[in-house]
Amino acid sequence: MAIDVDTLQKLRAEPEVQKLDLSWLNIDENGHPWGVRAKPGKRGLTLDEIEIGAIGEVPEHSDNRGVRARGSVPRPDAPRIPGSYAGRADVYSENTRLLYEEAVQRQWSSATDIPWAEIQALPDDIERAMCQLCTFLTEVEFIAGDTPGQWLPQINSEHHEVKLFLLTQIMDEARHLDVFRKRAFANGGGLLSSLPQDGLRVIIEAKDFTEMSAIMHVAAEGFVQSMFRMGEYIGQNDAEKRIFRLCGQDESRHLGFGVMHLKYVAENEPWRREEIHHYLDKVEQTLAPDPLESDGANFALFEALAILMGGGVKNIDKGINMSMAVQKKRVNEYMHRLTVAGFGDRRERMRPMLKQFLDN
Repeated sequence: MAIDVDTLQKLRAEPEVQKLDLSWLNIDENGHPWGVRAKPGKRGLTLDEIEIGAIGEVPEHSDNRGVRARGSVPRPDAPRIPGSYAGRADVYSENTRLLYEEAVQRQWSSATDIPWAEIQALPDDIERAMCQLCTFLTEVEFIAGDTPGQWLPQINSEHHEVKLFLLTQIMDEARHLDVFRKRAFANGGGLLSSLPQDGLRVIIEAKDFTEMSAIMHVAAEGFVQSMFRMGEYIGQNDAEKRIFRLCGQDESRHLGFGVMHLKYVAENEPWRREEIHHYLDKVEQTLAPDPLESDGANFALFEALAILMGGGVKNIDKGINMSMAVQKKRVNEYMHRLTVAGFGDRRERMRPMLKQFLDN
């Protein structure tokens, strides 16, 4: 096929050289900070070491509606990304940088860091109880991983520390989902009865970031953390005990973020207190359902824990008494977290089914 004369001439002509624009080399002349050197500290080059000077100042309010990183020079033609929070109090927690660095440094593998060979055959009732507990925790971790992912696009890029922390939480929850599913199948058992989903729906259906954090980080994950802490007791072998220890280590970070986020909101936007109490009302109803309105499936987890703590069905009465003591500990730890966050008045407003366990 022949090439026409015009096209041939264009191909033979010297290409037009695009004029270079090197204005970005002189951005420091317009007052942009330059020459501030970040130096590694005792823990390496962490976020605290690089967030210095002007770029380390997290704005209380941001008009940045794009993906511009904090500290970079804005472009007037940058496209907007709708839906991002503009206020610092909407998402921030003062310990976010520290929690992110800890999460990065303390990652572990469910495949290689758990001594799976330590698991031996267990009595049938004990194995079934552990598999029922793992079924519950697998479902919980699905939601705990999915939920933060929903909020990442809505967090302003000026508050990138929160994005980074939530990404580590998603990885944590993926690993927890993985490890409990593996334990369910590792000893000849498997996943058992799926439990009622009301408590999980209230987490993923939250309409505001603070609502999500109060419900998931502070309340729901706090109750799960208490369960992990008793893993040393209910674990039947070194593999199970290590699973609960490592998951509890991760969960502590999620709790720490939620408590300090509520504290930041309470101190900087005190008019939101009633709003937050409303969120706590919602989640407490799922943490302590009315026995008269519940079916047997609601008690499968409680019964499984009682069997594990009592040492079998034959000792379930002992296990039930021990489970009630654990519930008392869970509720008081929940109240302590709220007190640290500045919501000590929750003691008088707590759902009666939970309040009965509070120490005087």
